[in-house]
Amino acid sequence: MRWLRYWAPAAVWAVVISFASTRHFTSEITAGHILPILRWLMPHADLATLQEIHHLIRKGGHIFEYFVFALLLLYAIRGGRGEWRWSWALIALACVAIYAGADEFHQSFVPGRGASVWDALLDTAAGTLASLVGWSWGRWRAGRRLRAG
Repeated sequence: MRWLRYWAPAAVWAVVISFASTRHFTSEITAGHILPILRWLMPHADLATLQEIHHLIRKGGHIFEYFVFALLLLYAIRGGRGEWRWSWALIALACVAIYAGADEFHQSFVPGRGASVWDALLDTAAGTLASLVGWSWGRWRAGRRLRAG
């Protein structure tokens, strides 16, 4: 059951991503929560500006979701073994891309949502960025160990 310790966080996060793809997170519903806050923060901004910021916040949500997902997949694939390997990053990235595509396909059946190849590419780019951050962090830790040892 040791594998569960490593894979459970990624599985739970996949469920979070799936929930964010439901009708509860359509643009209209999130606008009902986000636009009043933006109006309060920027009372002189016109509606078009606020809507663009809302759009950027939603895209930022994609980046955050899939960045975290990729890191959790890297953690799971590594499974507590040794130093960083690019093959682990490629496996994690493939999982991110497949899940992003499946998620967008799922959204095509959800009222108020739609599938977007661009969103799947954004999600995959976030996974790529997470892999680079993971690699950098692994190199930094390895360098620290060498200096300490």
